[in-house]
Amino acid sequence: MSADSRAFFVGLDVVTAKPSPAERGLVPHHLVDCVPLRGTYDVMAFRADVARLVPEIAARGSVPMIVGGGTLYLGAILRGVFEGPGTNPSLRRSLRGVPVGDLHKRLAGVDPAAATKIHGNDRLRIERALEVYEATGRPISEWQAQASPLPFRFVVLGLCREREDHRRAIAERAEGMIAAGLLEEAARLRQDGLRPDDQAARTIGVPEAWAVLDGTMLRDELPSTLATTTWKLVRRQMSWFRRDAVAEWRCVSGRSVEDVAKEMGELALRGKATGKWA
Repeated sequence: MSADSRAFFVGLDVVTAKPSPAERGLVPHHLVDCVPLRGTYDVMAFRADVARLVPEIAARGSVPMIVGGGTLYLGAILRGVFEGPGTNPSLRRSLRGVPVGDLHKRLAGVDPAAATKIHGNDRLRIERALEVYEATGRPISEWQAQASPLPFRFVVLGLCREREDHRRAIAERAEGMIAAGLLEEAARLRQDGLRPDDQAARTIGVPEAWAVLDGTMLRDELPSTLATTTWKLVRRQMSWFRRDAVAEWRCVSGRSVEDVAKEMGELALRGKATGKWA
């Protein structure tokens, strides 16, 4: 199962390094290409899908594996999530033009606990926290304290790299995305109707590619811009894992993909043998 918050969407192939059809034919993949390009997908839908899929996969004698770094979605199954009020489009529009730093300060005034946990640049979560407070009069941190995780025992496995190796891998990924057709995919997404305020459009690589296509960014600036933005995301993700998830980490620097995959498989099977799910 994918926990990549953008691999859910049809059409985001290059930009998410989505598994190819051939790769998906070798091992069953779930929650990939399950949402229309201009559709929406939230943590409650993800939580419900995982709750349905884990028993189905286990019943086939396989080990369910949830792979990806979407911390909002992982938190929904590892810690729990409350089914809060629906989206308020008018409120979201009013917040859209406010600098994210100002929104974070506003959140700190009404929900200090949430402001401490939510990164100051994480606009999506900040807007949601403010939306919940506006709709219910209660901080989202209070609601979340009442939530519960899914009734499975997860083995949380994490892959990490040495810092410079990680930065180098991110730079190579940025160059690889461009070589694989990022600009062409971004142009096609626009032709297919994707708009800047759609959920799928808030994917690293899409706004940047559109900027190049529109002439507001030089083509030569694209690789470094992608790498910088991705590194910021990585730092936020690692901060979340250090704070909110107890993971068993393995460093992959200097190791082959085959070696790492073999070890992950062994750890997953060990978890299955002890009554846990990986």
